[in-house]
Amino acid sequence: MPDMSASLALTHLVPLAKEVDENKVTPGVLGFIVFAAMALAVWALMKSMNRHMGKAKDNFEQEAEAAAAGGESGSGTASGPGGKASPAKAE
Repeated sequence: MPDMSASLALTHLVPLAKEVDENKVTPGVLGFIVFAAMALAVWALMKSMNRHMGKAKDNFEQEAEAAAAGGESGSGTASGPGGKASPAKAE
């Protein structure tokens, strides 16, 4: 059977296609709606994460500028943005 042509293979597959059960459950519209809602949620989460990462980057840049301008305190902790103590950085 290795010398079977493509048309002969298709004639064997056509009867298999007719055996598909008409009563089987398919994703349909509900499946699409659920998938679209999940895609929308992932998009919103990625947008939110990007915004939060940008804020964190700005905080790190401000902290670095403050450390360069005023020098770090010798107490082992430096005051970060908002008055919160942050761990000392090793140089």
